[in-house]
Amino acid sequence: MLKNFAVFGNPIKHSLSPIIHSMFAEQLGIELNYEKCFVEVDSFASSVKSFFDEGGQGLNVTVPFKVQAFQISNHLSERAKVAGSVNTLKQHSDGSLFGDNTDGLGFELDLVKNLKWSIDRKNVLLIGAGGAARGILMNLLSLNPNKIHIFNRTPERAEFLASEFTEHGNIKSCLIQDLEEKNDFDFIINATSASLQNTEIALPASVISETSWCYDLAYASSVTPFLAWASARGASICDGLGMLVEQAAESFFIWLGERPETEYVIDHLRNIN
Repeated sequence: MLKNFAVFGNPIKHSLSPIIHSMFAEQLGIELNYEKCFVEVDSFASSVKSFFDEGGQGLNVTVPFKVQAFQISNHLSERAKVAGSVNTLKQHSDGSLFGDNTDGLGFELDLVKNLKWSIDRKNVLLIGAGGAARGILMNLLSLNPNKIHIFNRTPERAEFLASEFTEHGNIKSCLIQDLEEKNDFDFIINATSASLQNTEIALPASVISETSWCYDLAYASSVTPFLAWASARGASICDGLGMLVEQAAESFFIWLGERPETEYVIDHLRNIN
């Protein structure tokens, strides 16, 4: 019987998930249907219920529903508990919902496996203190950076996020004046929604150099404003397409127990964009 999967979001038109999961299924000889579904903001929970009641096998969840997915899950993975959000839902045989978050692992695999970027003993600037930043922090800390500085336009949010993770590594919040005084960072990550809105992030030139690596969690068919800013200053850059494919592969494994290869999927998507 054909297995049905979907991704829920708002907006959702830009999603590459149907292509990714169709390629995974073809690779492993699995027949499935995967759709992208626009969901109204106030109907997420009821839409999830309807999807599984109608025989759905698994759901991906994207903005703005990851926190709601966390709230409606009956069981949570440890990484979802840390992230405070869920991007993967699976229904158990008793009808209960299991929620997981594969974003952090996807980020880590893209850095380590695909890009071969080492964070070991590097100084890191993480821009943003929302759900995306929280979702990757434990994986980032596991890569043994020297120090992580969190910068956010609302300083209190950066301070709160840093305080929650300080027991796991050398991590602190910083203000814009701190960045103006700081020498360049080895690694700069954009975990804000600015790229999704095609807007720039105001950062002082002192934070970056030609030896910096800059990573945007967002992906787009053209270079994001953050990566354009970084590239103009000679830094090495990468968007979040690899992270997207890697986190999708982990979701696929959670649902179906088989782990697809990702490299050729990433290459294919790079070529069509």
